[in-house]
Amino acid sequence: MEIKPTESELEILQIIWEKGQCTVRDVHEVLAKTKDAGYTTTLKLMQIMHDKGLVERDTSAKTHLYKALITREQAQNTALDKIISTVFKGSTSQLIMQALSSNKSSKAELDMIKDYLDKLEKNN
Repeated sequence: MEIKPTESELEILQIIWEKGQCTVRDVHEVLAKTKDAGYTTTLKLMQIMHDKGLVERDTSAKTHLYKALITREQAQNTALDKIISTVFKGSTSQLIMQALSSNKSSKAELDMIKDYLDKLEKNN
């Protein structure tokens, strides 16, 4: 079964991925800089994430530590698959064309994309 994090869960995962392991307070302090989120809301979200299998909780100390059980890449793939299937009706090429036309890509980014496409062509 594929686990699909919500937008709020992804925000929390971003913090955990950056820090490695976090307490609820660690996450709440980062979120509080940009959101009006209460500590108990953050706690409840992280408990739900634990129940869903998105994070593991180390309860060996008084302060519980949370660690991500899914990688950033897994979350990105899940989100991207959802966008491709719902917004672009399964067309990866439409997604790529839209992304390239609506965002200013630097020459370095375009070179990286070209190199990646060349590698894909060679492997097919």
